[in-house]
Amino acid sequence: MDKKQPPKKPSKSASHLRPSKSYIDSLSDFAGLLGTIGQAEKAASELNRELDDAIASSGVPTSPSAQKPVDTATGAPAKPATAEAPAEPEPTVDELLAKLDELVGLQIIKDSVRSLINLVKVQKLREKEGLQVPPMSLHMVFMGNPGTGKTTVARIISGLYKAIGILSKGHLIETDRGGLVAGFVGQTAIKTGDVVKSALGGILFIDEAYALSPPDAGNDFGREAIETLLKMMEDHRDDLVVIVAGYDTEMERFISSNPGLESRFNRYFVFEDYDATELLAIFEGLCRKHQYTITEDASLKVKELLEGMYNLRDENFGNARDVRNLFEDIVAAHADRVSELENPTREQLESVVVEDIENLSKTS
Repeated sequence: MDKKQPPKKPSKSASHLRPSKSYIDSLSDFAGLLGTIGQAEKAASELNRELDDAIASSGVPTSPSAQKPVDTATGAPAKPATAEAPAEPEPTVDELLAKLDELVGLQIIKDSVRSLINLVKVQKLREKEGLQVPPMSLHMVFMGNPGTGKTTVARIISGLYKAIGILSKGHLIETDRGGLVAGFVGQTAIKTGDVVKSALGGILFIDEAYALSPPDAGNDFGREAIETLLKMMEDHRDDLVVIVAGYDTEMERFISSNPGLESRFNRYFVFEDYDATELLAIFEGLCRKHQYTITEDASLKVKELLEGMYNLRDENFGNARDVRNLFEDIVAAHADRVSELENPTREQLESVVVEDIENLSKTS
């Protein structure tokens, strides 16, 4: 009876793992001595397993199905799949309210937001118990000067609405007239529609919204944007919140320019200007965030500057934005001074002194 043939030799890529010819011959001889095909097959099978284990541990593919995946478009080896990073846990209502409390000033706004969240939470509980829930609009008007925290508060509210189950995503999309209005007939509806769709599940924040309805504008394309917005707010009322923002007087005119706006926007949040003490707190917060320390004398100088800014403020007053500009000017003056020192210490790199405030005129 014919002897069982030894297993096929592995590919060249595994040549360093081949058993020697003498090893295979000795195994065949051993099978013949035993005189049974079954025992020879068992020995050959063991040899195959030995080869497979050795090749697998070396990284050499044992068969076409075990080879590395290939990009079918380029023919190059495909990149190995990587495990997705675990998603960060969603912030809780308490965590978001704590973030709201950390904001400088805005006490009336903070109280209003808390009251709104309490109302929504109770309405959700009533709905769950099958009780009547009065119709309630969650769209808002933010009125106030630039730099008073309107966008920051809107972002916190979007997270709160997500946390209590009002919105499915809780993201914030910011836009203005330029993001909604196109220059050709029929294009504005498409442009506005695309922006609104991107905000579904979250909040659409429209800054300087009054620009959509300029006075005495006739057939301005902004009207088309408003009509498109109102329709989509109705179509997606269960998963879209819109916040329109801008100066007090202009926003009042804007809301009254269209009955649809008046019926949908009935919650008003007025953002007051920061006073001098609050402006100083914002400045000190910027110093801490960017690892600067300010001496007591320098702090008094900054406070004097901020008091002057507040007392002379007009409709162009930028509140926190003006504080940031002042901070950046002081950092530039500090850099001019420290750059002239030979091997400045860490303390000198961090410390803002009176001289930096006095030298502002040289850098601004």
